[in-house]
Formats: sequence, structure tokens, C-alpha cells
Amino acid sequence: MYRKVGLYLVMLVGLLYSCQPANPNFQQDLDQAAYFHRSMKKLTDVIVYDIFSPPVASRIYAYSSLAAYEALQPGHAEYNTLSGQINGLENVPQPVAGQEYAYPLSALQAFLKVGTALTFSEDKMLAYQEELFQELDSLGIPGDVWDRSLAYGNQVGDFILAWADGDMYKQTRTYPKFSITDDPARWQPTPPDYMDGIEPHWREIRTLVLTSPDQFTPPPPTPFSTDPDSPFMKEVMEVYHALQVEDEAELEERNEIASFWDCNPYVSHHTGHVMFATKKITPGGHWIGITKIACEKAQASLMQSVEAYTLTSISLFDAFISCWDEKYRSNLIRPETVINKYIDEDWVPALQTPPFPEYTSGHSVISRAAAVTLTSLFGEGFAFVDNTEEEFGLPVRSYPSFLAASDEAAVSRLYGGIHYRPAIDNGVAQGEKVGKFIVSKLKAKQQLSSK
Repeated sequence: MYRKVGLYLVMLVGLLYSCQPANPNFQQDLDQAAYFHRSMKKLTDVIVYDIFSPPVASRIYAYSSLAAYEALQPGHAEYNTLSGQINGLENVPQPVAGQEYAYPLSALQAFLKVGTALTFSEDKMLAYQEELFQELDSLGIPGDVWDRSLAYGNQVGDFILAWADGDMYKQTRTYPKFSITDDPARWQPTPPDYMDGIEPHWREIRTLVLTSPDQFTPPPPTPFSTDPDSPFMKEVMEVYHALQVEDEAELEERNEIASFWDCNPYVSHHTGHVMFATKKITPGGHWIGITKIACEKAQASLMQSVEAYTLTSISLFDAFISCWDEKYRSNLIRPETVINKYIDEDWVPALQTPPFPEYTSGHSVISRAAAVTLTSLFGEGFAFVDNTEEEFGLPVRSYPSFLAASDEAAVSRLYGGIHYRPAIDNGVAQGEKVGKFIVSKLKAKQQLSSK
């Protein structure tokens, strides 16, 4: 049962409102993208704090953003509801005709309601919501509009949560762990924690736009072989030598690329008998950060920003399902395991190997799908400076386009020592198909070509 979120906040801010003078410009003052960017950042911070896996994080982003979109869309005649365009999403509640609403307030309420329900740190989300709504109360929104708008946001949020409840997520929490075999070609848990495979049943989750998890199944990986002259071992050796380059500038660049796109939500560190962990954003969280950067550079309106977050998060969500479908079908062994067993027992990859099978590369698939979606919104030559990782101690990086950024995200996995080349190249192609399909199917704006 989902937690009842925000009720006391509605009552509190309602009391606070009674002391505020009416503001004839409240609609304009409220219609600011900055409020939503800040709320999305808070959700990302909580996702990091709660240590959600990349696939689960994508689910939180998608449903929260979709709730905001559907609560905001009735105030924008130039936009379509996504009801009827998303798998299983029908008859999203509509506002009462002839009544005035502050739809940005409805959108924030719906977003925070869903985000709070899908994360663990309810106290952090509620504290943020109380702070935000006290700030919004100072805008002088009429009491009846305030109450009606919050009620509508709650209605949309409840609807999205009820619909999300049917996506098989809860059922897959009870499914058995992934079984490890003695087949030398198959994935084995990797050091330092030798964790179980994460989300082996993610292919069971209902897609949002794709017709099925295996709609864009990539070619199979290169057949496993320990023959030094085999194609597979050549791929292994490429990983082994990826950071053994003589040019110091090139080596530094490769290391920086690997670190910048690490996006491992839980990196464990072992020093003697002491173990501690470092928390970071997920790969999807990185692209949500890029979405904010793009919106702010383009001076996107609130509606345009919510559209960008929603379409990007939908692409991330379906891309993870597509990728995980292949991961646990091909179930390919990671480079670290092969290199340690057959080549160099002391070799350690630059990045900590994630706990799931190798093929295809999750970064490659989801980054390309997100990049295709963002390109459809902001254009092919949209250059930007990515400061998403700055708060984690990494310098900014610049890109001439979203696709260029996704290319670098993909190859970072080779430099990091955690993927073979086919997982990267075929993963990019897989993500491209996912992204293009979603862009072709979802019609947010009445005139899509006007973007």
C-alpha cells in the first residue's frame, strides 16, 4: 500500500496561506521551471541517498515525471496528454471544467507525491516539500485555487501510483535470485563484494512505449573461447590493454572519461578489515542532470522542461528493460573474471565491475536512447557543458551534441575495464533503436515538428 503523502503539508500551507495577500500575477510567478528543476534535483539526491539500483532509479524518474506532466498538461492546449500513448495508461483524471487551477502547483504536488511514495527517505522528501510549499505560499495564490490545485495534483499522483502498481515491480521483488552456473562463459559475481546479480527479472517489468522487452534484441555476443587467437580473447585483450597506452595525455583522458561516466550508485572500498561505500548518481540520474543543463541553456519554459524530463525518463526506463532483457539472456562473463582467471590474476579494472552480466552495456543502451530523445527536443548541434559530476569531485566536460556525449559514455566502459567492444557498439545501436521508436510514438506537442 502506498504511503499517504503530503496531507499534512496541504493543511499546513493552507493555514499559512490565510495570512498572504492576493496576487493578481500569481500564475505568472508560479510558472517557473526553476521550481521543478529544484524538485528533480531533490529526488535525485534522495535516490542517491537510498542507493537504488540503476533500473529501479529509472522507474522512479519515469513515474514521477509522468505524474508531473499529466498534472501540468491541461493548462497547455498545445500539448497532448500521454494517456493512450503509454502502455496501459488510460483515462488520466482531468480538472473540473470552468474552474481555475494553478497547474504548476498541481504538477509539483503530483511529482512529489509519486517521488515520495517510490523512495525510502520519506522524511527528506516531506521536509523538502514543506519548505518549497511555504515559499510558493508567499506568491499570493488565492485560497480556493490553492486547494483545488493541490487536490488535482493529489488525484493525478494517486492515479499514476495505482497504475504503476500493475507493472510487475512488486511481484518481481519476490522472485528467486539469479542462479549461477559452472559454465565458464557465464557471468560470475565479481570482487570485491561478489554481490548477487541485480534485477534478473527486470524484463518482466511492463514497458512504457516498447511493445515488448525483446523488441530490439541485439546480435548475440561473440562466442566465448579461451583460445588466444579467438575473436573473444582478442576482445578481452583490448580491455586488458585499454589503459596501457604510452601517450600520457591519452592515458589521462581515458581515465578521466572512465571516472566521469562511472555512475555507480554504490562503490565499496576495502582497506584491511574496514569497508566503506561511496554513493553516486546512477547512469539515468546523470542523463536527468544533462536534461536540466539543456533546459536551462535553452531557457525552456516549465512545460517544456517537464516534457523534456518526462520523455527522457521514459526512454531511460524502456532502455533499461531492453538492456536487462539481453543481459540475463546472453548472461556473458565479465572481463575482470576472464582476465583474472586466464591472463593476469592481479589485474583490477579502473572501475568497480557492476553486479550483473556483461552484454550489452547498460551505459551504451540508455545513454543513446536518452541522447536520441534529447536531440529530438533540442536539436542535433546542441553543445553543452556537463557539470553533473562536479559535486562528486570531477571536473566538467564539454560536448558538441547529446549523441557525442552518449558515444563517450559508451566507450567509457571499455576504458573502465568492465565491457568488451561488442557490448558497447551493439549497445549503442540497441539504444538508438529504442530512442527512435519512443520519439516516433510519443506525441507530446500538438505539432511535434515545431520543437
